[in-house]
Amino acid sequence: MSTSTRLQGRTALVTGASRGLGRAIAEALADAGAAVALVARDAERLATVAEGIRARGGRAEVFIANVSDEASVKGLAREVQSRFGDRLDILVNNAGINLRKPLVDFSLTEWRSVLDTNLTSVFLMCREFVPRMTGRGYGRILNLTSMLSHVSLPGRTAYSSSKTALLGLNRALALELAPEGITVVGISPGVCDTEINAPLMQNPELREQFRSRIPVGRFGQPSEIAALAVHLCLEESGFITGTDIVIDGGWTAQ
Repeated sequence: MSTSTRLQGRTALVTGASRGLGRAIAEALADAGAAVALVARDAERLATVAEGIRARGGRAEVFIANVSDEASVKGLAREVQSRFGDRLDILVNNAGINLRKPLVDFSLTEWRSVLDTNLTSVFLMCREFVPRMTGRGYGRILNLTSMLSHVSLPGRTAYSSSKTALLGLNRALALELAPEGITVVGISPGVCDTEINAPLMQNPELREQFRSRIPVGRFGQPSEIAALAVHLCLEESGFITGTDIVIDGGWTAQ
């Protein structure tokens, strides 16, 4: 069944919406009829995403914020309310960073930067926006976790730690919000052809090494992650909560 216009009347907010998976998810939600608040720190890229959505007849508004900063998140909430009103139906916490290096080479500042961006931002965003989602019998919170929430690789200590911690946040928050009809689901992508994976994609030897470990024989596409996100936002997905969906081409099945 087509998802076109099936989110008509819904309002969504997507962090990290200027590129990669965040952009793909924001565009897919808009194409399904939702009005979308695009959040990131790159105003120029966000404007490009918004223009594309509007050109296809959708509604998108640009918001500049650092979602790992408490004051910035509070300011974002005021701005979103001023343009979208009190209602928020869908919250997609996608913003994230990855620093690849051995644990002993991490500075405390670098460690905290990864955890603040990937984990603390989700806490801040949920704390600020959940009150705007309650009382309507419907709500969707999607937190982008990772296949590295379930397995890991050398040099990914900070990233894997932050994404694994999100699994616990998903479960606890899902139990808190279930009586409100708000679901909380993690999406764990495998290796996708996005900018965060540029160090891998731009190295032919490393790229082939990773591709050969994926049972389906290819990297994931942002559109595939976005399609799952849209499905999880539909009314008939209301029984899916407190869990994490791995979409990794079979990597973690090995």
